[in-house]
Amino acid sequence: MADTSTILDRRARLLGPNMTTFYTKPVHVVRGEGAWLWDAEGNRFLDCYNNVPHVGHAHPKVVEAITRQAATLNTHTRYLHEGILDYAERLTGTMGHDLETVIMVCTGSEANDIALRMGRAVTGKYGIICTDNTYHGNTDLVSHLSAKRTPIGGPLDWVKKVPSPDQLAPLGGSAEAQAQAFADEVQKAIDALDAEGHGFGTLILDPFFANEGFPDLAKGFLDPTVEVVRRAGGIIIADEVQPGFGRTGRNFWGHDRIGLAPDIVTMGKPMGNGHPVAAVVTRPEIMAEFRNRFGYFNTFGGNAVSAAAAMAVLDVLDDERLVDNARDTGDYALGLLRELDHPMIADVRGAGMFLGLEFAIDGDTKAAAGFCKQLVNEMRDRRVLLNAVGRHYHGIKIRPPMCFDRAQADLLVETLDAVLKALPA
Repeated sequence: MADTSTILDRRARLLGPNMTTFYTKPVHVVRGEGAWLWDAEGNRFLDCYNNVPHVGHAHPKVVEAITRQAATLNTHTRYLHEGILDYAERLTGTMGHDLETVIMVCTGSEANDIALRMGRAVTGKYGIICTDNTYHGNTDLVSHLSAKRTPIGGPLDWVKKVPSPDQLAPLGGSAEAQAQAFADEVQKAIDALDAEGHGFGTLILDPFFANEGFPDLAKGFLDPTVEVVRRAGGIIIADEVQPGFGRTGRNFWGHDRIGLAPDIVTMGKPMGNGHPVAAVVTRPEIMAEFRNRFGYFNTFGGNAVSAAAAMAVLDVLDDERLVDNARDTGDYALGLLRELDHPMIADVRGAGMFLGLEFAIDGDTKAAAGFCKQLVNEMRDRRVLLNAVGRHYHGIKIRPPMCFDRAQADLLVETLDAVLKALPA
C-alpha cells in the first residue's frame, strides 16, 4: 500500500491543490466500526470527531438496508416509490411546529441552498442574515455565508453577518444581557437591509451554534430574536446538520433544545450515516410557494436507496436507544472533562455527544490557537481523533458517533489529560 507522501502527491495531481486534510500527519483510514477507525498500518483510532457515521461506522443495519434496496431498485423520483413517502412521514413525525413536508436532496449544502430560496419565495426579499462565525455549506449562494473565506467578488450587500453568541465574551457584556444583545444585532441588520433596498427575508442559524463554539445558551435564548424577525416578516431556518437526530442528548432536534419554532429545518451528513442524503423540512404553505415559484427537481434526492439508508438510521436510533446513550454517556464524559486541570482551560461545556474545551492565555483566546493545534495533533498521534473549533480555532470539538460508550469516554479523557500534562503551558 502506498505511503502517505505518495498518496498526498496523487491527491494534488488528480484532485487539485489545497485539498483539506485533518492533522499535520493525515490519517490514511481503511476501515471503521462503531466509534473506531483503522489506518493502513493496522493502528486503531478512537473517533471522537466525525458526526457523519451518526450511529457508528459501517453499522450493519444501515449497510444491510442500503444493500437490499440497491439490489432491488434505485432510480430517480419522477417514478413513484413509497420509500420516500414512508421516510417523510417518519421524519416529520419527530417534529412539531406544523413542519410536515419534505424535500430530500444529497447534501446539507443543497438543503441550505433550497431553504434560502424558500425564504425568497415566501417573503419576496433577498436579504439574508447569519452569524459572523458560521458555516452552512458550499453552493455559490450558501458560500457567501461562510465566515472563513470570502467568495470571489467580495461580500454581498444583501448578506449581513451579525456577531455570534459567545461564552467567554458574551454580547452585551454579560450572559444575562446576551439574548437581547443578539436580537439587537439582528434588528440592526434588518434595518440595514431595508435601508439599502434589499429587504429582509431570512435568518439562518444553527440552533446549537456549533461552529461558533456552541456557547451554553438557555432555552428561550432566541425568543427576543424571534420577535424581531417575526415583526419584520422574515423566515427562520434552523440548520440541524450538526445538532440534529438526537446528538445533544435530551432533544431530537437542536431547535427544540433552545426553544425555537423554525419555519424551515435543514439536515445532512448524519441522516444517512455516511450515505449522501439530506433534506429540507417545512410547513405545507411554504413548500407550496417554493414549488410553484421554482419548480425544483433533484435527480438523486430521495432515491430509493437514500430513503432506505435514512430510514435505517432512524431504526437504529430507536432500537439501540442512542439518544438516551448520548445523554447518559455525554453527561458522564462532561463530568470527566470538568475534572481536567490545566491553566489554559477557560471553559468546558457541551450537551450529549457534542462536547468541548475552550482555551485561553491570560484571557486571550486568540493566543491559545497554536496550543490548541498542538493539542489536536498530539491527540492524533496518540490515536484519539478530535479537532479544533471556535473563532480562532482555540478550542477542541468532541463529537463522536452516537454509540460512544463510557469506556471510550474514559480513554478519551485519560489521553487528553496525558497530552495536557505533556504540552508546555
